[in-house]
Amino acid sequence: MSDESRIIARLNARDEQALHEIREQYGKLCAALAFRMLGSREDAEECVNDMLLSVWNSIPPNLPVSLEAYLVTLVRRAAIDRLRTEHRQKRGGTQFAQALDELAEVLPANDHVENEVEQRELNRALQAFLETLTPETRHIFMQRYFMSMPLQEIAAANGMNLSAVKMSLSRTRKKLRDYLKKGEFL
Repeated sequence: MSDESRIIARLNARDEQALHEIREQYGKLCAALAFRMLGSREDAEECVNDMLLSVWNSIPPNLPVSLEAYLVTLVRRAAIDRLRTEHRQKRGGTQFAQALDELAEVLPANDHVENEVEQRELNRALQAFLETLTPETRHIFMQRYFMSMPLQEIAAANGMNLSAVKMSLSRTRKKLRDYLKKGEFL
């Protein structure tokens, strides 16, 4: 049984030790993501705490396939909620805001998506699009737009120069735009 499966089983059994294991194994990853989005270590730690509460309240009934992806999604939501509730100045210049601005031209605005069903379809289309990418391209795209990593950090992590990362992201955004147009999301 993998660590993830074991932790999920403990959560299903309502064993609070699972929360300690989550913090131990995934706390730094989640805190780093929240910090990139918010620019504040204190706010990032609060988001990790919010994520732990959310995971406790949501498993069961939810049974995520990937615990890590589930936790990252929860911490991203907590950080986005924090950004909204604190009414930070227009996106505050964080890496998260810059990444969102880069995708703004490609993804339809929320007011164009009529209901939740259409939003789910868009999410499925994005997932299907990601599966069409090479592993390296998908990894770079996810580092930028899911983990909100700075471009230079992505370049260093992938052994690339900065211009190659920018070019890869630019080409991938164009492919995404074309993919979404073909699927009639744009």
